[in-house]
Amino acid sequence: MLLTQEIGSLSKPNWRVKYVRGEKLGKEDLKELRRWAEFLEIEEDLVKKVEEGKAEKKEVVELSALMAIRLLEKAGLDIVFDGEQFRTEMYEYPLRYVSGFRFLGPVRSFDNKYYNRAECVDKPRLLSPYHVEEFLFTRRNTKRRVKVPITGPYTLAEWSYNKYYVEKYRKLGYSWKNLRKPAKREFVLDLAKEVIRPNIAALIDKGAEIIQIDEPAVTTKPDEVDIFVEAFNEMTSGLNCKFSIHICYSDYSLLFPHIYELKGKVQLALEFANRGIKGYDILSLFKEYDGEIGLGVVDVHTDDVESPDTVKERILYASKFIPPERIYVNPDCGLRTRSWEIAYRKLKNMVKGAEMAREELK
Repeated sequence: MLLTQEIGSLSKPNWRVKYVRGEKLGKEDLKELRRWAEFLEIEEDLVKKVEEGKAEKKEVVELSALMAIRLLEKAGLDIVFDGEQFRTEMYEYPLRYVSGFRFLGPVRSFDNKYYNRAECVDKPRLLSPYHVEEFLFTRRNTKRRVKVPITGPYTLAEWSYNKYYVEKYRKLGYSWKNLRKPAKREFVLDLAKEVIRPNIAALIDKGAEIIQIDEPAVTTKPDEVDIFVEAFNEMTSGLNCKFSIHICYSDYSLLFPHIYELKGKVQLALEFANRGIKGYDILSLFKEYDGEIGLGVVDVHTDDVESPDTVKERILYASKFIPPERIYVNPDCGLRTRSWEIAYRKLKNMVKGAEMAREELK
């Protein structure tokens, strides 16, 4: 009851970023590396190789991943991953393993953040499975349960230009007004069938037992939530694995009634902490949903560290709506925008708060 988990990403340390770019590490970078290596009890020879500039770039990525795993373990999480240290980000990285896309350059997502947006120019097909090496590395380096996050087909489609399918439906005689949804549906379903499903199957074949589908864009167009549900069922049907869906902060009421059509008791890992205590009231909508709820109890957008008592109270309040045996405890989202120091403190208090809530609910 009340198992604790991370949602996915941790920030990439400066020493890891600079080394991979071929830049020389400064005194502060080396100091940061040494401090965390000692705190997380990392093997000396691995650290020394980086300090001396003798490590291969892959070894530096693996060291960063190992440290992220140890950080999550030391914080006390029941379910861990590598903080996505093998990846650049969640959009361009997977599409590099997929045919049918052409990258057009950076576009602004929010504030001063940009991503390299692609257009779909042909039916997408998986060139080779991705995240498998990362999963195997994580599993070798932990005795905890491992959860693998994967960007979902709806988000990949929504963040891309839909050239191929729009042109296809124009040739079929559809008007601009009437082609948007059928063109989007076919795009998303092809991604689900031709890209995500075989990638999931490859992970399961290597031993993956928990897979999280990241769909931050799913409520962007409310009339397309049914497409997301159809795609999820298409790519997971018949696969022997526990599935979770992570959806970032949005109006979760837009998910209804479509999420009742999700096949299997799928966990929904959702953002609540950045709404304040009133934000948990929306859990009343999920009373009839029979899957687990990944309860966001830590705000990832601030350096303020929630106390264990705050976490406990959020869990207890949520248990008024959702039976505690169906609640998993997690941050709102990935912690990549926070320093490792802040992320560790938040997660450690989250675990302690979950322990306190567990005692009260016995």
